[in-house]
Amino acid sequence: MQLPRMCDVRQRFDAPKVENIAETVHQQLAGLSLSSIIKPDQTVAVTAGSRGIANIAMIIRETVRYLKSIGAAPFIVPAMGSHGGGTVKGQLEVLAGLGVTEQSVEAPIKATMDTVVVAETSFGIPVHFDRFAYEADHVLVVNRIKPHTRFVGPIESGLHKMMLIGLGKHHGAKVYHQGIMSHSFPEMIDSIAARVLHECSVVGGLAILENAIDETAMIEAVAPAAFAGREPELLKQACDWLPRLPFDYADLLIVDRIGKNISGSGMDANVVGRKFNDHAATKDDSVNCLRILIRSLTEESHGNATGIGMAEYTTQRCVDQVDHDKTRVNCVTANHPEAAMIPITLPTDALAVETALQTIGMSAPKDAKVLQISDTLHLTHARISEAYFPLVEASDRLEFVGDPYDFPVNAAGQMSDV
Repeated sequence: MQLPRMCDVRQRFDAPKVENIAETVHQQLAGLSLSSIIKPDQTVAVTAGSRGIANIAMIIRETVRYLKSIGAAPFIVPAMGSHGGGTVKGQLEVLAGLGVTEQSVEAPIKATMDTVVVAETSFGIPVHFDRFAYEADHVLVVNRIKPHTRFVGPIESGLHKMMLIGLGKHHGAKVYHQGIMSHSFPEMIDSIAARVLHECSVVGGLAILENAIDETAMIEAVAPAAFAGREPELLKQACDWLPRLPFDYADLLIVDRIGKNISGSGMDANVVGRKFNDHAATKDDSVNCLRILIRSLTEESHGNATGIGMAEYTTQRCVDQVDHDKTRVNCVTANHPEAAMIPITLPTDALAVETALQTIGMSAPKDAKVLQISDTLHLTHARISEAYFPLVEASDRLEFVGDPYDFPVNAAGQMSDV
C-alpha cells in the first residue's frame, strides 16, 4: 500500500501561565481566611487525584505548607474513585507515579477504600465519603477544572466531582455512575452538594486551570458557599483554553499513547470528538475522526487501558501493556464497559495503519487525511499527511517544521513517536 507523505507541524495556542506557583497558592488560600476557621492542630484532609495535572505535587506541597503555617495538621487522601484497580496499593502507586509521595508533599498520605455514607440524594442514591477525610476536622478539595469526557452540564470535572466521586472511592464512584444513567450529574449536585459541604466540613477548594500546552494557567481558591456559582464560570474558561487538534476532520487519527494521567477516558473525548458516541462524531462534537488508532499506553497509567475501546484499531504492543483487571474495574465502575473493549489488533504499526486506511471510504490511502499526535494533552506538535498541506499554508496558527518525508515506518513495521 502506498502511504501518504508526512510532515511535522507546530500549532500555536494562546497560553497564559502562572509564573510563581508557590506564591499564588499561598495568596489564594490566604483569601479564604482559613486561620479563622481551622483551629491549631486540627486535621485537614487534602485531596489528591489520579490525573496528570501539571505541577500537582508542587501545588499540593504548597497547600500543605500554607496549612502548616496557620497551625493546621494536613494530610493527603487519594481521591480517585476506583482508579488504581480500586485498591489502596494501586492508588498509592498512581500517586507516586504523579510525583505525589509523603516526601514530596511533606505530609502523611492516608489511603483507604473504606467510606462513610454521609447522606442520600433526593432520589435515593447513597453518598459515600472517604473515611479518613470524613474523620478529619476539615477537608480541602484540590482539583483541575475541565470539561468531562462524558458528563455534560454547567459543572463537569472539577471541585464537585472530586468531592462526590473522587472522595466517594470505589463504592461512591460506582453508585454515582449508575445513577447518572437516570439522573444527570448536575441534578445530583443540586440534590446533595450543599449538604456534603456542610456534613464533611469542607473549608474550601483550590481550582486549577491549565492552558493548551499543559501548563498551569490559573489557580483560584473557592469558598464552599461559592462552589456552585464559581465552578461553571471556571469551566467556561477551561473550555476556551482546551487544546485542540490542528484540524476538525481526519480520516485516520493516530494516537501514540493513552492513559489515565492523560485523561479520564485515556484520550480526551472532547479533543477527538467522541464525547457523545464512542465511535462517531455527533452534531454536538466539533471534531470528526473517522478512524482512530492507538499505539500504546503511558507508563503512568499502570496498565489501565480505559478508553482503548473508543478506537477502532490498536497494536499488539499496546494490548500487551493492558492490565485487564484494572481496566475492567475502572470501566465497570464508570458504567462505561465499552471503553475497555479491545479494538482490532495488528502486530505492527504499519499493518494497523494499512488496515485502518482500507476502511475510510473512497479516498486512496496516499491521499488520506492522516493526523498523528503524541496524546490528547500535548498538541503543540503533530505529524500530518500531504492532504493537509494546503490548510497549513493558509493558517496563521500552524507552521511546518522541516520538510516532508516518506511515511515514518521502519523495516520492522514500527512508527516513530511524534
